Amino acid sequence: MCLGIPGRIVEVTDAANCLAKVDVSGVQRTISVRLLEKDMPDPDEWVLVHVGFAMAKIDEKEALLTLAAVQQLGVAYTDELEAFKGSPA
Repeated sequence: MCLGIPGRIVEVTDAANCLAKVDVSGVQRTISVRLLEKDMPDPDEWVLVHVGFAMAKIDEKEALLTLAAVQQLGVAYTDELEAFKGSPA
C-alpha cells in the first residue's frame, strides 16, 4: 500500500530546483516540491508527501489528524515510514 504522509517543511534547500527538506515523524529527507511550484511551501508549513514528492499543502490541523489516522493503520504506516527512512536523504 502506498500512502501520502503529512510532513512539515523544515527548509527550502534549493528553490531553483524545487527541493525542500521535510520532517515526517522525526525522519528528515529532501523531497521535490515541484508540483507546488506556483505555491511554494515555506518552512513550518505542512505538505502531503508521496514517493518523494509534495503532492499538496495541508494545514497543521489536517496534518495532525491525518498522521493520527495513518498511525492507526499499523503495519502499513510503519512500512511507509521505513521506506521513507531508507530513501536518499
